[in-house]
Amino acid sequence: MNDDNNLKDFMQKWFEQFMGRFDRLDKFMDIMSGRHNVLNGERLLDNQDLCQMLNVSKRTLQRYRSAGELTYITIHHKIFYTEKNVEKFIRDHFKDGTEEEMIEKE
Repeated sequence: MNDDNNLKDFMQKWFEQFMGRFDRLDKFMDIMSGRHNVLNGERLLDNQDLCQMLNVSKRTLQRYRSAGELTYITIHHKIFYTEKNVEKFIRDHFKDGTEEEMIEKE
């Protein structure tokens, strides 16, 4: 019975190490594949990322950009937002995060 427990513990530790290495490899593949765009060390979010994050439509993002409320950059005709600018936008526009205040601003 003791040998079974030792084998079980060994297999559990081995599996955890294996999964840890697999997770590191997955992160490396994300970076290398360009799924996470980075500019000067700062992560860039595209329209789809930001729409999902803020739960808004692409048209709403366009209104924020047109009003000068959301800073963006264009690279090869594609719009990106830096994490820093998105954080500032969220702080400025979603202070309490209450639904009532967000509706009044729209």
